[in-house]
Amino acid sequence: MTLKVVVVGAGIVGTACAFHAAAAGMDVTVVDRGPVGAGTTSRGEGNVLVSDKEPGPELALAQLSRTLWEEAGRELGPDHLELEPKGGLVVASTAEGLTALGEFAARQEAAGVRVERVDRVRDLEPHLAPDIPGGVHYPQDAQVQPVLAAAALLRAAVRRGARFHAGEVVGAETRGGRITGVRTAAGDVLPADAVVNAAGTWGGEVGRRLGAPVEVLPRRGFVLVTEPLPPMVRHKVYSADYVAGVASSDAGLETSCVVEGTRGGTLLIGASRERVGFDTRMNTAVVTRLAAQACRLFPFLRAVHLMRVYRGFRPYCPDHLPVIGPDPRVPGVVHACGHEGAGIGLAPATGALVTAHLLGRPWRGADPAAHTGLLPDRLLGPGGAHR
Repeated sequence: MTLKVVVVGAGIVGTACAFHAAAAGMDVTVVDRGPVGAGTTSRGEGNVLVSDKEPGPELALAQLSRTLWEEAGRELGPDHLELEPKGGLVVASTAEGLTALGEFAARQEAAGVRVERVDRVRDLEPHLAPDIPGGVHYPQDAQVQPVLAAAALLRAAVRRGARFHAGEVVGAETRGGRITGVRTAAGDVLPADAVVNAAGTWGGEVGRRLGAPVEVLPRRGFVLVTEPLPPMVRHKVYSADYVAGVASSDAGLETSCVVEGTRGGTLLIGASRERVGFDTRMNTAVVTRLAAQACRLFPFLRAVHLMRVYRGFRPYCPDHLPVIGPDPRVPGVVHACGHEGAGIGLAPATGALVTAHLLGRPWRGADPAAHTGLLPDRLLGPGGAHR
């Protein structure tokens, strides 16, 4: 019998789950209350990074995902994703910071990440400030256009028989404690042998509606967009303190400088993080701080106009690990949410591993044992409490 799978969420993680599940021959329905990629996916920069992750489960997931993004690019066409293997350059502002960055890079290198220490950073980025003492180049870092990528993944899934259903999931259908489908606000019932919670920032609420709540919280972030420019920034460039910001659990505002170009010529400037619930209000103080940090890194930006500012919510988990795998409280519920700011980069591996679980077999990679620790229950403790 063909496995019926309902994926809740049509962002980048949900469409990646649909893409892999449909490729495996499953009967897939993607349900979302809004258009494809309209939530957190539309508010991200499109980062596909290994450079910002400590060795451990998330880095292993990122390494697998980097390979799968390349595979998706070959199948779907890199232009349909705007996949750019541009590489990342992490720079330090002090000699002490450079030492700490080198130690971090050494740990990553031991875990299989390609790193290149750079003394003369202006050889890679000529417009950087002249007083930067050095940095580390990560050639594996890349970028995609998130909404284009989500739409391309879903189109490929639809070509394999998947369907998109517009509607908000409000509850679950169960029999004998096992999930058998979901109910939407319009009264539709979508039958399912398995339901994948890929609702991003709303993964906690969707989990609750499915009878399997997980601790996923919103963390607001701002991104600045400049006017179109000639090519001025070649890589994704960010200051070394960005890594600390990603790993921080503080509720207050944190900012660290990230600058990168797009195919359209605009520059994207981030990144900020703060836990303010689902407050969407503009904060000009955050914009001012991000702009000042970017100008210190790239002085030419002082003469450049901002075109717009956008903001959104990252799905934050207290231990900074995504929730991926089956929920022991409600058989048939599989979580794929809580990726914080790394969801774009980690989406393909999440979809592939969720699909492997649904098939009941290990991931098809050359070393399946290396990935089994990412599957599932290591992220869900007794009773399903997120750890």
